[in-house]
Amino acid sequence: MPINMTVTARILPFILYMLFLVLESGLADSSWLADWDLRWLYPAKVAVVSMALILLWSQYTELTESEPMKMGQLGLGVLVGALVFIAWINLDMSWVTMELLGADTPEGFEPIRANGEIDILLAAFRFAGAALVVPVMEELFWRSFVLRWIDKAAFLEVKPAAISLRAFIITALLFGLEHHLWLAGIVAGIAYAWLYIRTNNLWIPVIAHGVTNAMLGIWVLTTGNWQFW
Repeated sequence: MPINMTVTARILPFILYMLFLVLESGLADSSWLADWDLRWLYPAKVAVVSMALILLWSQYTELTESEPMKMGQLGLGVLVGALVFIAWINLDMSWVTMELLGADTPEGFEPIRANGEIDILLAAFRFAGAALVVPVMEELFWRSFVLRWIDKAAFLEVKPAAISLRAFIITALLFGLEHHLWLAGIVAGIAYAWLYIRTNNLWIPVIAHGVTNAMLGIWVLTTGNWQFW
């Protein structure tokens, strides 16, 4: 299997996701789109990234050819995912956000109609994207690819247990800087990478990531803390 295809398969869904973020930001600043509800770009983003993952699925041997999960590993993934969620909603002080570097405070995703009610369909798209699509896309990029590629260009040859401390630290820092809550992101990056190294199964950090995002989604919808979305 050509190395360039294995790299492309893990980078492309992530790039598509990030391009949508850039598009959303650019359109939000366009006065001629003031009447558009740009929140509906999120379902489009989820659909495009999902399609990329489906079309490239045969390339993800770490998911398609992984060993069966053990109950202990599954339980560990769920536990770690829950602990990351708790850390995430508590590590929101101004000095551990991108505001420290001059970034604006994100408004968050608020699926509210003009009458004040939650738009169920919009909220469902957001929840499903965050809990089901994003974990697969990000774990394939950050843990399967970047974490191992730092050690060796032919990253598929690197066993999770053999990942270096250097790669572990660099990836956790980069993953943190991808998020507005950068310290919470670093904690999550450490936790998910540790799971991958410990279990030798990418599905475990995917599940942990999904649990974190699902719990965060339920909490946001329940409390109205939209800035976390």
